[in-house]
Amino acid sequence: MAKKQSRKPAAAPETERFSGLVVKNTGAWYTVLPDGEPPLGATVNCKIKGAFRLRGIRTTNPVAVGDSVEVARAADGSAWITGIADRANYIIRRASNLSKEASILAANLDQAALVATLLHPATSTTFIDRFLATAEAYRVPAVLVVNKVDLLESPEDRELLEAVVNLYTTIGYPVIPVSARTGEGMERLRATLAGKKTLLSGNSGVGKSTLINELIPGLDLRTAEISDIHDQGMHTTTFSEMFPLPEGGWLIDTPGVRGFGTIEMNPREVGHYFPEIFKAAEGCRYGDCSHTIEPGCAVLEALRDHRIAHSRYASYMSILADADPDKYRKPF
Repeated sequence: MAKKQSRKPAAAPETERFSGLVVKNTGAWYTVLPDGEPPLGATVNCKIKGAFRLRGIRTTNPVAVGDSVEVARAADGSAWITGIADRANYIIRRASNLSKEASILAANLDQAALVATLLHPATSTTFIDRFLATAEAYRVPAVLVVNKVDLLESPEDRELLEAVVNLYTTIGYPVIPVSARTGEGMERLRATLAGKKTLLSGNSGVGKSTLINELIPGLDLRTAEISDIHDQGMHTTTFSEMFPLPEGGWLIDTPGVRGFGTIEMNPREVGHYFPEIFKAAEGCRYGDCSHTIEPGCAVLEALRDHRIAHSRYASYMSILADADPDKYRKPF
């Protein structure tokens, strides 16, 4: 009797192709909302092909929340992302995984909102400036949200808040002081977010999840207390996810980060991403001025005259050091 040959089961044939919006990224799965569905409509969990991962994509996540994608779904329900539409913009940061270059936080944004706090924990101006410079580099309008202002009780704390608001509004960035606990500033924040696709980012512990719970009633994202020992937050968001806002638009929650590494910045262009440095540079003697040691540098003159904040210039120098560590030293 002839030996019966075993056969591998045939792959399920594709029965449907559609386009949609990536609303969640867990690392293993991408959740896609098919085009034409209502905001709370049925979503599809998708994977990506191995070959798709390796096609010259140097990021930890070749597909990002906010991407418009093409999906193929088989009769057995399995679904695969087969293509990504060209991105209008995105926000990227240097990845902690040394085998990759960067991590895309979100794509196709109307704006990015950085949540910062001045106490418990204190967000460094370097972190703020690196985020804002990255938003400038990738053509994403940015907003600074200063949370937990209810904790600023002393005159010195209120003066610090006033100084931060004055610094960044003078440069041209909207600054919204808020308290998720007391409701201060929340109406202005809602109006700023309404109808737009907004990335929400910030250090761990600045209260992003608490803010989102206030902005989207019933969502009930998990929150955590600040560490008493290190005055730092615990990571309560472990992946990026997009949520529809009651006023229209989308809010993209991202995992909290402790540092913001820049990437793909040409040292000659870093000054372009600091609006006040870019404006002052019009008066430099040399067109290729690095604003570090050159004679006739209008930026250094503005720094001496306090028309450019020393904290901003220190952040500028830190990004130069990222871009060319052999030539520039970090100023701290």
